[in-house]
Amino acid sequence: MNAKTKIQKISSKGQITLPAAWRRHIKTDTISVCITDDVLEIRPAKFDNSGEYTVFDALRDNEGKGLKLKDLQEILEKID
Repeated sequence: MNAKTKIQKISSKGQITLPAAWRRHIKTDTISVCITDDVLEIRPAKFDNSGEYTVFDALRDNEGKGLKLKDLQEILEKID
C-alpha cells in the first residue's frame, strides 16, 4: 500500500475525521492511538480475545453505576 498524507484540522472538541476511503481500507471502526515523542500513530485496533474475559461490567454488575478505583483494585487482587 502506498503511504498517503493528508492535512486534517482538529475540531474544538479534539476530533478528527478520517477520510471514508481510509476507513473502508482498514475495514474496522476501532483504532488504536499511540504517541511517542512528537509522533502520533493511528492504526486499526487488533484484538486477541484468547483467554480474556470481562472482570467488571457496570451495566451487568453494578446497575449501570461506575466503580471506584479502590473497589476495582480489590476485584483485580482477588483474580491474581
